[in-house]
Amino acid sequence: MSFDLAARLAERRAADLYRQRPLLGSPQGPLVEVDGRRLLAFCSNDYLGLANHPQVIEAWRAGAQRWGVGGGASHLVIGHSTPHHELEEALADFTGRPRALLFSTGYMANLGAVTALVGKGDSVLEDRLNHASLLDAGLLSGARFSRYLHNDAQSLASRLAKAEGNTLVVCDGVFSMDGDVADLPALCVEARRHDAWMMVDDAHGFGTLGATGGGVVEQFGLGIDEVPVLVGTLGKAFGTAGAFVAGSDELIDTLVQFARPYIYTTSQPPALACATLKSLELLRSEHWRREHLAALIARFRQGAATLGLTLMESDTAIQPILVGDSGRAMALSQALRERGILVTAIRPPTVPAGSARLRVTLSAAHEQAQVDQLLDALAQCWAQLPGEPR
Repeated sequence: MSFDLAARLAERRAADLYRQRPLLGSPQGPLVEVDGRRLLAFCSNDYLGLANHPQVIEAWRAGAQRWGVGGGASHLVIGHSTPHHELEEALADFTGRPRALLFSTGYMANLGAVTALVGKGDSVLEDRLNHASLLDAGLLSGARFSRYLHNDAQSLASRLAKAEGNTLVVCDGVFSMDGDVADLPALCVEARRHDAWMMVDDAHGFGTLGATGGGVVEQFGLGIDEVPVLVGTLGKAFGTAGAFVAGSDELIDTLVQFARPYIYTTSQPPALACATLKSLELLRSEHWRREHLAALIARFRQGAATLGLTLMESDTAIQPILVGDSGRAMALSQALRERGILVTAIRPPTVPAGSARLRVTLSAAHEQAQVDQLLDALAQCWAQLPGEPR
């Protein structure tokens, strides 16, 4: 027997599910060059417009001059540099927690945290719409794995009643494909009632939500007692790369001892940590970025409602337009691209069958006129879109 890869690929193409990589020929920003063409982009997670900020670039350049360009080794050998340590301390202060631990990617942070905390004989309960990295971490942990209905505290409660051993409840802060916010107050009540720990991956909430950009936990006024394990990524609102876990001294020590994705990988470049320190400084001081982003979100939602588009329940920078059929979603994305606008079509298996969508993401780097340009193009393209397949 041999692997029939060609048949698998052909089947994916026939179902309008074939994935391709756009080739970016410019820095991140509202106006980008993709596949050799200048486009207005609404598909980046650079929510605060820091990925190409001159001060962040200069911090990276100065960091490389001082510290070189490679981490050299794992953190536990000789790869834990002063900039890494300073960034961990700054992130701990930002989140109001005793300590934070840097990871090279968000996927590694989630995998490391879950597998270090639970295993055989334990239970891990996850929202059905959690990010793939969280779901994979739960499955790979060896713990009893169960998914509760999306954002449903009562569904979680029924599963907690059947949980065994140490129990970890895991959910996104902002769900990456729908843009809605987790009902953390209700979920945390159930977790504490059943003596379970709550872990929140606030990848899309950090920097954009909360009074100071502290994310969903800050927005709801929750602390370390309600959410002992807090995960954030640095490649979205922070504009750089990497991730972190913030929590108690005991939690971070446990991850250093048992989180395999942390232990067995080379540290990120120290210069990257220098750049992230600068982006964190800008995130904390330039409140206008969050205010401008909020105004753009409101403007887009009002305009989309006027056009009769089906938006999902989201007040975040993620504004999905529900289309349904994968072919129609691809057609709408292509029609927008022909008008100079880049919005990615998201299809199964990333989202449930029948819920293909255009995932519009807004950034503080966008201007109101650019949002209006997107709405005008959507009005034209939606009117010309073929009807729903029978």
